[in-house]
Amino acid sequence: MEYQNELSGKIALVTGGTKGAGRAIAERLKNAGATVIITARNHPESPDADLHFISADLSKPESADTIASAILEKFGRVDILVNNLGASETPAGGFSVLTNKDWEETIQTNLLAPVRLDKAFLPQMVTNGAGVIIHIGSIQGKLPLYDSTLPYAAAKAGLINYSKGLSKEVSSKGVRVLTVSPGWIMTDASIRMMERISESSNISLKQAEESVMAALGGIPYGRPAMPEEVAELVGFLASPRAGYLTGAEYIIDGGTVPTI
Repeated sequence: MEYQNELSGKIALVTGGTKGAGRAIAERLKNAGATVIITARNHPESPDADLHFISADLSKPESADTIASAILEKFGRVDILVNNLGASETPAGGFSVLTNKDWEETIQTNLLAPVRLDKAFLPQMVTNGAGVIIHIGSIQGKLPLYDSTLPYAAAKAGLINYSKGLSKEVSSKGVRVLTVSPGWIMTDASIRMMERISESSNISLKQAEESVMAALGGIPYGRPAMPEEVAELVGFLASPRAGYLTGAEYIIDGGTVPTI
């Protein structure tokens, strides 16, 4: 692997790192030589002794400081922070069925959790004059789906805007800030969703996949992304090879977003 050991000596934190794209990102950084810490509410289904797990519910404001204190005490610093945690658990039915709690919980998880972690780790990055922060956004920041994920889309749009603004402040201090916005990713959760669609609509899994792509307006590449493909982009952006890149959003969606 051409990237092997290029992150040797680096300390990386990946939130939501126990499954899906987060787990793939954590493994990609580990394979590049980084010491990787992962956080999530639940323990990994397949533990890896080389991925240092810390249990945390980052939707709770106090968790960021708890995580930061534990990591800084044990590892001394974080060089690469990947704010991957994201979730949308709001009901279908559009704006009228959404409660204040739906909005508040979604914004806490998808926008304020990354903001709090950045605030916790940025001071030591600035002091060291080096660091990389990568926010995992979503194409829904530009292509919102109103039926069931409007709060998620709004939170991700806010995250993308915040990420750009933060880069303006800290890039001159040696800290690169970037956003990666995936489209649909074929995770275990996506597979379970297609199984539910298949069963409820009495269609095949392939037809269920096609129905999801149609709801997105089509994916010109013809399929969702694999978690490893998203991880490969993140791995590059976190590496010294991307040393001049900051303040940008990178969309990885197979061509889903129809505009420039």
